[in-house]
Amino acid sequence: MKKTHYRTLWLSDIHLGNRDCKAEYLLSFLNSVTVDTLYLVGDIVDMWQMTKQFRWPQAHNQVMHKLMAMSQDGTRVVYLPGNHDEPIQSYSGMAFGDIEIERQLVHTTAQGKRYLVLHGDQFDGDVTMGKFHAWIGDKGYDLLLFLNREFNRFRSWRKREYWSLAGYIKKHIKGANEAIARYRQACCSRAAEMGLDGVICGHIHHPESTMENGIHYINDGDWMENCSALGEDESGNLTLIYSLETMNNADNVTPLKVKTSPSKAA
Repeated sequence: MKKTHYRTLWLSDIHLGNRDCKAEYLLSFLNSVTVDTLYLVGDIVDMWQMTKQFRWPQAHNQVMHKLMAMSQDGTRVVYLPGNHDEPIQSYSGMAFGDIEIERQLVHTTAQGKRYLVLHGDQFDGDVTMGKFHAWIGDKGYDLLLFLNREFNRFRSWRKREYWSLAGYIKKHIKGANEAIARYRQACCSRAAEMGLDGVICGHIHHPESTMENGIHYINDGDWMENCSALGEDESGNLTLIYSLETMNNADNVTPLKVKTSPSKAA
């Protein structure tokens, strides 16, 4: 099978160690591509969850080994830690083997456009309404993931493709949409202050590519709900990638079908 090549690839919110991580599907995707530069945009390992319950299935181990192998085989790999892998933030500016660690950086595309790249937890203060509301949001999200997991277990039994119930519910909750809008605005404001063309982030598990007051906002999504990534081709075009799996048998993953969604920015 011919592999798809990307000049740059962005992945975030993989949450290795979390039971809702779609590691098998990410591994299939990584095996189908070649990459010059790979940005791991935070929450790659869910250290929060692992302090509550240690869980490290073989597929999670395989993803970690794949990422390390890519860094040793010519792919530049940059890890930008987020809030769930916060301890790694203290190593910003250093390297772990062949993997660079940065809290944030500026990426220049083949078209010369400059994008701020960061996880996005830096803007939590602009989104949440305080610790209590953040706790409510966290518990609510846990419930969404539970519903999503059980719903897709039923779909798998019916031999139906995976579908993000959690994403659908979030889109129809007014408070969630308002929080997403505040987050988008905060990210774009930071990029504008820095005189950049756009911002690429993760954190909120909501893949999106849109213009906000002249700033190109891109969220590359996650691998708990949406199984999405952001890719740049050799011409500098940025594309959100949605990887759709039939989740009939998690132990026997079929090859990924990849559906791309062109960026709305010129």
